[in-house]
Amino acid sequence: MDAPRKFEKPPAARPSPQSPEGCLAVAIRVPVRIVVLVLVVPVRLVWDGLVAGGRFLYRTVLRPVARAVFVWPWVALWRYVVVPLAKALGWLVNVLVLVPLVWLYRHLFTPLGHALAWVARQIGDGLAWVYARVLTPVGHACAWVLTGLAAAVAWVVNGVAAAVAWLGRYLLVVPAGWLYAWILTPVGHALAWCGRGVLWLVKAVGTGVGVVLYWTARILLVLPAVALWRWVLTPVGRVLAVVGREVWDALGHAWRIAGHISRAVGRVLGTLFRWIFVEPVTWVYRTVLTPVGHVVRDLVLRPAAEAARGVGRVTRQVLGAVRDSARQARADFRRMVFGEPRQPQPVERREPMDDDTRTLGRSTTVLTKD
Repeated sequence: MDAPRKFEKPPAARPSPQSPEGCLAVAIRVPVRIVVLVLVVPVRLVWDGLVAGGRFLYRTVLRPVARAVFVWPWVALWRYVVVPLAKALGWLVNVLVLVPLVWLYRHLFTPLGHALAWVARQIGDGLAWVYARVLTPVGHACAWVLTGLAAAVAWVVNGVAAAVAWLGRYLLVVPAGWLYAWILTPVGHALAWCGRGVLWLVKAVGTGVGVVLYWTARILLVLPAVALWRWVLTPVGRVLAVVGREVWDALGHAWRIAGHISRAVGRVLGTLFRWIFVEPVTWVYRTVLTPVGHVVRDLVLRPAAEAARGVGRVTRQVLGAVRDSARQARADFRRMVFGEPRQPQPVERREPMDDDTRTLGRSTTVLTKD
């Protein structure tokens, strides 16, 4: 067997490489962060105080006032004005417009439409007879005449077109072809050769002028601008970038540290407020007001409520007796003036009553009765 291996420690994790920082960034960072922290802490304290006060003011004052001023008036207006008014308008439109229109449609427009449809059918039958017996024969005759005229006109037009085509060919096309082949083509070739020579000369002159202008602009503008950018603007920009980055990082750190300080101050103030105001008030409420309230509830409010409920029960019984007496007095007065009411006569029913009702287990009908 192999010898036991010694316990080997795992290799430590390598720290992530960080970007190297110059001496300028290290020299600027500490004083900038100190100055920014001194300036930012009061601002953060004031900001947190304003935020807390704004939230308290919004929850306790602004939101209830906004609901009372902007929400509930519109809800009441919608519920108690707009909705009843809309229902009343809908009822008026239904009674004054829809019902009359439906009556007119059923009793006036519908019979009138049926009458007009019957008249239109009669007129259509008459027009169909005229079309079939009169217009169709006349149309056939006119079509036969127009067909003959069209054939004659087409024969004349074809002859004239053939003559015009022959004259145009020998008077225009043949001379124009001869002129293009023996005069215009050689002249065009000569002009094209001259144009190519002139274009080559212009290109050569333009190329020379462009080279001269390029090197002039490069020496007088580009090289000085490159030197200014490389040796002046780039170093200054790097320094300003380092200063701006450090100032921004310092602002972030100072704002976070000021937040911790502000929270600590808030906790201290909250603790003092709880010790000075909340706990004494709670103690007074629990040890003084709650027992007093229980005593008042047990000795005053509950007996008063029981007495009020007893008075209510007695009042309801008295009112019930008064209503019964009044109802009996009205019934006696009607009986004295109009006499006894007529009793309803019993109606003979076809179905048997009580124990003689029809069932499925017994034969109680007339046809199957034993």
